[in-house]
Amino acid sequence: MRLLPVVAVLLIGWGGLHHWRHRDVTPPPGVLAPDAPHQVNLTDGASLHRDGMTLATRAYIDLTARVLSREDYTWDAGAKLAPVDLALGWGRMSDSAVLAHFDISQSGRFFYWRTKTWPIPRNEIELSTANVHMIPADAGVRGALKRVRKGQLVHIEGFLVDASGPNGWRWKTSMTRSDTGAGACELVYVESLDVIDG
Repeated sequence: MRLLPVVAVLLIGWGGLHHWRHRDVTPPPGVLAPDAPHQVNLTDGASLHRDGMTLATRAYIDLTARVLSREDYTWDAGAKLAPVDLALGWGRMSDSAVLAHFDISQSGRFFYWRTKTWPIPRNEIELSTANVHMIPADAGVRGALKRVRKGQLVHIEGFLVDASGPNGWRWKTSMTRSDTGAGACELVYVESLDVIDG
């Protein structure tokens, strides 16, 4: 019975540390990431192998965006490959003054937003955000990804990929920022991830 209080204290301490490490950053108003992601589609991509899965490269992608939300995954089918999703915004969806009107969340590999005031048009919101399943290319990227916090500005380079695994398992990337709903998320093999200090 004496072990239970010790375990409780450890769990509370771990939870507090996790929360502190992922505490939000709140930049001042202003567009932080003015440009949409740069993408170069590949006609003859390469095949990469990761954690028993095959990744087919579909496009090179280079983007700078504000982190609107992050969600860690441990137990779903893609968790080993892509342990973190980042909801990202650019253009006016990187501006604190605009984002103050939104409630943003992630769950089940989807990204959700709600607003009552519509500070910018719906089409602009949809074209200026993405939910990205992050596949770290190496331990360095994995470590950097673990430290990313909501509100930070990040620069990411890598490849949009389609993943396939045993028993016919497949996970396809979106190839455009104009889609919404199921299948609209980007699956990115991340070769570099840097936090840009304001």
